[in-house]
Amino acid sequence: MKHLTILTGASRGMGLAMATQLCRADALLLCISRSTSATLESLARERGTTLVQWPADLSDAADVAARLQAWLRGQDVAQLASATLINNAGMVGRLGPLDPALPADVATTLRVDLEAPVQLSAAFLTATRDWVLPKKILNISSGLGRRAMAGASLYCAAKAGMDHFSRCVALDEARQAHGTRIVSLAPGVIDTDMQTDLRAGDPARFPDGAGFVQLKETGMLTSPGDAAARVLAYLARADFGAQPVADVRDA
Repeated sequence: MKHLTILTGASRGMGLAMATQLCRADALLLCISRSTSATLESLARERGTTLVQWPADLSDAADVAARLQAWLRGQDVAQLASATLINNAGMVGRLGPLDPALPADVATTLRVDLEAPVQLSAAFLTATRDWVLPKKILNISSGLGRRAMAGASLYCAAKAGMDHFSRCVALDEARQAHGTRIVSLAPGVIDTDMQTDLRAGDPARFPDGAGFVQLKETGMLTSPGDAAARVLAYLARADFGAQPVADVRDA
C-alpha cells in the first residue's frame, strides 16, 4: 500500500526538503516543479520510493490541473493507503507599490500563488471524490496572508485568498461522505530564496525589507529542513483539518 503525495515547488527550498523527507519505501510521490531534480531521483531509487517528476509552469495551471486529474483517475486506488496534495509552490513577485507594477507581473504572481493551488485542489477533489481513504490538502500559506505589509500587496492578497479559499473548501468537504481535510498553514520564517528576494527589496519601494535583514542577521530564520519537518509533522496530526487556517508556530 502506497501513501500518495502530490507536491508542488519541490525543486528547491522547503519544497525540496519536504520531497526529500517524503522519500520512503511506502511512498508514491508526484513532484510538480519548474525543473526536475537528479538528486531527488537518486534518493528515491536508494529508498525504494515511487517518484514521478513533472516539469511545469504553474503560471499556466489549467493544463497542469487537467493533467493531474487524468493522472489521478488512472491510479489503482486499491493500492493506495492515503492521498495528499501539498500546494507549496509560490513566489513573492514584484515588490513595491501596486501602481507601477506591470500587468504581466501581477498576473504571474496571482496565478502561481493563488490560481494554481485552486486549480490543482479542484482537480484533486474531483478525481478523488469517490476514494474511500484518508485525503488531505495542505496549502502552504504565510503570516503575510494575515498581516498587511507595504510593498507586498500581491503576495499578501494571494495568501489571504488561499486562507479563505481553504475555509470555504473545508465547509464544502464537511458535507461530503468521504470529504477531504484541508488546512492553509503558515510555516514560519524560513531561510530560502524567497527570503533573499525580500531582503534585496529596494527600501524606497519596500520599507519593511530591513526587518527581513534583521531576521537573517540575528539567526531567526528556520532552515528548510527543520521547517519541512515541522510542516510534515503538522500534516500527520490526528486533528489535521480541525482548524482550516493555522500556523505551525502555534502547534
